[in-house]
Amino acid sequence: MGHLPVDIVVGGFFGDEGKGKVVAYLSLSKKPFAVIRTGATNAGHTVVYRGNVWKLRAVPSGFVEKSTRLYLARGMLVDKEVFLSEVRSLGLRGRVWMDHNTGIITWEHVSRERSDEYLMKSIGSTGTGVGAAMVERVLRRLRLARDYPELREFLADTQAELLDALDRGENVLVEAAQGYWLSLYHGTYPFVTSRDTTASAALSEVGLGPRHVGRIIVVFKAYVTRVGQGPLPGEITHEEAVKRGWAEYGTVTGRPRRVAPFSLELARRAVRANSATEVAVTKLDKLFHEASCVREWEKLPMEARKWIEWVESSLGVPVSIIGTGADAECVIDRAKEVGVE
Repeated sequence: MGHLPVDIVVGGFFGDEGKGKVVAYLSLSKKPFAVIRTGATNAGHTVVYRGNVWKLRAVPSGFVEKSTRLYLARGMLVDKEVFLSEVRSLGLRGRVWMDHNTGIITWEHVSRERSDEYLMKSIGSTGTGVGAAMVERVLRRLRLARDYPELREFLADTQAELLDALDRGENVLVEAAQGYWLSLYHGTYPFVTSRDTTASAALSEVGLGPRHVGRIIVVFKAYVTRVGQGPLPGEITHEEAVKRGWAEYGTVTGRPRRVAPFSLELARRAVRANSATEVAVTKLDKLFHEASCVREWEKLPMEARKWIEWVESSLGVPVSIIGTGADAECVIDRAKEVGVE
């Protein structure tokens, strides 16, 4: 079929795997025509680049590459105040568009969700109104981006623009949100989010078909974290996480993340269910401190290389991208070496 121009970055655990970093790196290194984000503004993606830190809930992490167009998928649910704030603070007018049919979250949705004791206490919802907005969308009552004059300058038929770009042979990067095990259908129900979180679902939200896809990159962290309730195999105490240097806090909620060592069991299912062509592993430097910001495979400590090779052999797919630090440029890119570029 020749060159397949769509790459998808999707989470393999419970979110917080480092998708923002991977998307920022791929945008800077591959310079795709467009990056399109899926999901909702209950998921934060963090980008660190040359001393700057951005915590994004609406706009794609590929904004760091100035030549790349930025899109929000028609299947997204977006808090318009969050979106407008990020556009202003990042100076993205003229570079970012959302679909006419993107769903809009209002303060009413947030209020309704935060007053729901089951969601907030039993499930551990972020309380950002996504579930309430999704209910209205399913009932066909939700107001869409096209219904708000203040969004008019940002509106586009994102599906048509991307399909036209693909016809021209342009590259498109899809940035999915959250992680496989938070899928409404495939995750640890009921301790899940209000949508599917697979690569297939991300394509559906954008409006592209699977025959466009060349690379499906499932992102794992070198250990597992999750926010909120639900099972977490091998969970360690917060004190132990601090001792190991794995203590983290949610981008959106600020809550401490629950922590466990890397899980092959969880990773295998995510790789198989997403038809992964490859895997990205982030925060290797948290397991092997000597790996900090190493950018060449040969310069990794031997034990770090052995650990990556163990992950590869156990999962049956190559580890093409290795994150060795917070910055988007602290990456070992093995795509050519492992034959997935």
